[in-house]
Amino acid sequence: MTKVNPSTQNLSSALIETTLVVDPHIKREGLSSAEGDKRKLIKVAVGVLLNSEDAFLLASRPEGKAYAGYWEFPGGKYEDGEMGKEALARELQEELGIDIDLTQTFEWRVQKVDYPHALVELNFFQIRGFKGELQTLEGQAMTWSKLPVTVSPVLPGALPVLEWLAVDRAFSGPTHFVD
Repeated sequence: MTKVNPSTQNLSSALIETTLVVDPHIKREGLSSAEGDKRKLIKVAVGVLLNSEDAFLLASRPEGKAYAGYWEFPGGKYEDGEMGKEALARELQEELGIDIDLTQTFEWRVQKVDYPHALVELNFFQIRGFKGELQTLEGQAMTWSKLPVTVSPVLPGALPVLEWLAVDRAFSGPTHFVD
């Protein structure tokens, strides 16, 4: 099911919520067929950092996390009582050592993803301004990228973002390459 925010006038700024099922052949942790899906929904704030050349920042997932080595947009889980921009600002300070400009940070899209290890709600924000030098504080790699993305593999939850960016930029062709 797709929901589009009716108060939004164009698709590029619409909040869209869908459920993407990743690796459907793998059993879900904490899911039993008798009880249905009782997993807690994990809210995640995700930043789509855009530079002056309209490239976007991708980071690799650190060792020890699910899908380690996969490329994603940076961000992390909300803490109790946090709002989206607060969670995003904290996570990007912790991961990348930057302070985002909240006046240049805009709620963009929402994507639910059903991974084998967790059910997550990805709250994507476009960020057009930040202060500080980008650092890899969690041992991850990072790169500025344009379409098509040449790093691989790309985290499944990041693939819809590449499609949204392609639509916004009138880009045609593959958005990423698969090894």
